[in-house]
Amino acid sequence: MKRHVLIYGLIGGVLITALKWAEYRFLVIEHSIEIYGGLTAATFAALGIWLGLKLTGKGQGIAVKEVPVPSGVPFVPDEKRREDFGITRRELEVLELIAQGMSNREIAGKLYVSENTVKTHSSRVFDKLGAKRRTQAVQFGKESGLLP
Repeated sequence: MKRHVLIYGLIGGVLITALKWAEYRFLVIEHSIEIYGGLTAATFAALGIWLGLKLTGKGQGIAVKEVPVPSGVPFVPDEKRREDFGITRRELEVLELIAQGMSNREIAGKLYVSENTVKTHSSRVFDKLGAKRRTQAVQFGKESGLLP
């Protein structure tokens, strides 16, 4: 930190020296306030940018844990868990399509039902899993063995 303060002081000294060196009568009398104001603004802008970069630091990385799925063995949903939750096969089918990233309209088209029916199935699955959002329901479904 002392090094940065020293560098900041040296830059200020260099700027003052440059002003004294370029001190023409016209500049000093007519435009001195504008010059000093501009140099001060530029100095504080550079200092603010530098300080902002120093204080924010580097962003934290996100660790992603991938769980390998054994190949050759197809996924079979845990029927006992499904029954424990009270989720019907149709609701599980809707949950699987939600996990694939489909919208309610796309799910309705694929299952040949109305969009309201999909919303009903979705809300029932959310209630049974204790989820508030689609992503949370998918996560709970994967954790409980209902989804691959």
